[in-house]
Amino acid sequence: MQYRQAAIEQFVVTAQQMRDIEGRIFAAGIPVAALMEKVAGLITHRIMQLFPISLSSPLSSHRIGVLVGPGHNGGDALVVARELHFRGYEIYVYHPLFKQKELTSQHLKYVESLGIPCYQSVEKLKNCDLFIDGLFGFGLQRAIAEPVASAINIINQSNKPVVSIDVPSGLHTDTGEVLGIAIHATHTLCLGLWKLGLLQESALEYLGKTELIDFDIPLADIKAILGESPKIKRFTTQVARSIIGKEKASTNSTLLPRKLVTHKYKEGRLLLVCGSSRYAGAAILTSLGARASGVGMLTVAVPESLKHLMVSKLPEALILSCPETESGAISQLLPNNIDLNSFAAIACGPGLTTDAISVVKQLLNSTVPLILDADALNILAQMKNPWLEQGTIDKTRKATTILTPHTGEFSRLFPKINEKQQDRIKAVKKAAKQSGAIVLLKGPRTAIANPQGEIWINPESTPALARGGSGDVLTGLMGGLLAQSISREIAPDTVTALATWWHSQAGILAAVERTELGVDAFTLTQYLMRVVSF
Repeated sequence: MQYRQAAIEQFVVTAQQMRDIEGRIFAAGIPVAALMEKVAGLITHRIMQLFPISLSSPLSSHRIGVLVGPGHNGGDALVVARELHFRGYEIYVYHPLFKQKELTSQHLKYVESLGIPCYQSVEKLKNCDLFIDGLFGFGLQRAIAEPVASAINIINQSNKPVVSIDVPSGLHTDTGEVLGIAIHATHTLCLGLWKLGLLQESALEYLGKTELIDFDIPLADIKAILGESPKIKRFTTQVARSIIGKEKASTNSTLLPRKLVTHKYKEGRLLLVCGSSRYAGAAILTSLGARASGVGMLTVAVPESLKHLMVSKLPEALILSCPETESGAISQLLPNNIDLNSFAAIACGPGLTTDAISVVKQLLNSTVPLILDADALNILAQMKNPWLEQGTIDKTRKATTILTPHTGEFSRLFPKINEKQQDRIKAVKKAAKQSGAIVLLKGPRTAIANPQGEIWINPESTPALARGGSGDVLTGLMGGLLAQSISREIAPDTVTALATWWHSQAGILAAVERTELGVDAFTLTQYLMRVVSF
């Protein structure tokens, strides 16, 4: 059961893939009507949990308006309307004058026979306390026209709770694009499998709280369409547990369980290259992020003027003071007797400034897994060399490279891939293929792609992370996990997703306890270790 939950939460489908999966189910013999009854029953149960009838209040305070479209999404809504009516809710139905599918039409006739008021005008539903949106399900392609467009506008302006079935009506299932106008839902109950459009940033303000209604699609049917390893995956708590074997861990001291017999070098050796006299805080925050990962041996290379500060903040780390430029940036990376290739991983960039171009060049020539962030990305974009073209990073470096840009850095790195003019998932996929690197595109729905076209999406985050320094913490955390993952044989793209998930979970936890405005980057580092009890 735990395996199924982790698998179902991980899968992401397009509209066509969902049609193909449902086609297999129907071809196997389950009637459409039977599946509709089952799904609607699960929706009804969840709505009753979210909006229970209180014995201390009159039933009139539980008036529900049900918005019914022409397809099977409308049929689902009508079955829900019927079941809620039987359970004491006061139901009103809005169904525009559309040609309906036969099954939906039959359910409408039965609902009318029960005496449930049905109207062609949404104005008749203006006194409802809650709306259930069953106008359009997955697969909508055209802009919503009248009279439905005006009806959606009225619903949105009512400021009443709205529960959307599967996808808020008006959103493109694959891209999250608004097709003219869309329902602003307060809750979205996604049916069966997560739809790709719900993981796009353009859809965020329309979704409200999202959850999956699992109606027991056989895993064999899902894998027959998506493959054993789907190209697009959500990274969730259940997925994290399955990857790191949390249930087998004997301690909560780290997200990567340790053997009883080990030592610091077996737990990863990480080099951070960060900071400048202007941006000392970036070096501290990156290092604190790495510390929280549980990495066995942490080495931090900073300009010599920062050494005493860094020693005072991280007494357990080895601090390497490097020669610096007049502007306070690292001018030369390391003493000659230290071998870059002795580290399990290197992370570079936060607070570096673009004066440290020679440092980035030196790191690119190493044979160690490398994370580039912040100014290291800006330097890479300025170098005007073939690193980012024709997939040459992995071929030239012969080691994993992870790029972690925000939107502005992404546009400088990949000027021909405009992520603002297409969905972010396609953009990050193109960038990974073009560069040959693992690319992490930051945002409320962080997307991670590897050169093979596989994508991880982090479905949960918080606006609390929109603070200076949050990305520095992520770079350190990711570097520490990457250094530890080598001996555990965890794939680098999976490590990248794990770090992103851990970082966002810490932000969510901190925001709950301190409010979104109370989560500065230093506070975030204090919450990282609290995620280990997940």
